[in-house]
Amino acid sequence: MKSKISQHTPIGWVIVIFKWMLLFGWAAMTFLPLYWVVINCFKPSDEILRNSLEWPASLSLANFVSIMNYPDVNIPKAFLNSFIISGAVVVLVVIISSMAAFALGRMEMKAGKYIMAILTACLLVPGFATVIPNFVTLSNIPFVHGNRIAAILPQTAGNLCFSIIMVQGFMRSLPMELDEAAVIDGASVPQIFRYISLPLCRSVLATVAIMVFIWSYNDLFTSLVYVSERSKQPICVILSMVSNMFGTDYGAMMAAIVVTILPPLILYIFAQEQVVSGLTAGAVKG
Repeated sequence: MKSKISQHTPIGWVIVIFKWMLLFGWAAMTFLPLYWVVINCFKPSDEILRNSLEWPASLSLANFVSIMNYPDVNIPKAFLNSFIISGAVVVLVVIISSMAAFALGRMEMKAGKYIMAILTACLLVPGFATVIPNFVTLSNIPFVHGNRIAAILPQTAGNLCFSIIMVQGFMRSLPMELDEAAVIDGASVPQIFRYISLPLCRSVLATVAIMVFIWSYNDLFTSLVYVSERSKQPICVILSMVSNMFGTDYGAMMAAIVVTILPPLILYIFAQEQVVSGLTAGAVKG
């Protein structure tokens, strides 16, 4: 008896058609909202209200000009803040998670499995549960409360558990003979980490960096709570401000959305193969 249903049988064709229909429906649900936002960012509000699904009569950039010229909205500055915050979070997460994963995955630690269990349990804690303790703690630190550092620290802590678990699973798959050969040649632990483990983990670290950047860039809640200085707020906060300012100007709202989603969208388009390969390697080898 065959364990698999052949695609050339009627049941096999039904299964194949159902899979394609499911994939097509998922793709449509993902693409149509993006298409709807893009076509409406070139329309005035009255045209959007008449028929939001129709192709614009003329491609006008008036909506983009209106959000750029609004007195309380500084889009370039907000983008700079987003890249500073997200870039700092990526650098800190990659450095800390790689060192922690090396200690947990390549070194014999009696408490290693308990630490990994705690890290896994921390993934179950919702970020909203730590808002008040973090806010009180950051408020008591000089030169931190209200600026970009107040968003960098919580985002770094929030992404560490996932990153350490992912990198540690990949590091454990590396042959221990590499470390043993390096020790015989006189290499120290920092040298093994720097010249052996890190180069071999470039793919998984790149995946972690890309995912952390996208998560940090889109993290509205953290920036909204901790960053109170208007000049230090990232683009996601400015987008929420535009939504309130242009409550009836739907064209300006759509333009603000397009401007905001472009950087992570472009990043993911060019790095999607890296993300998928890194996730697969970490899952299979870990």
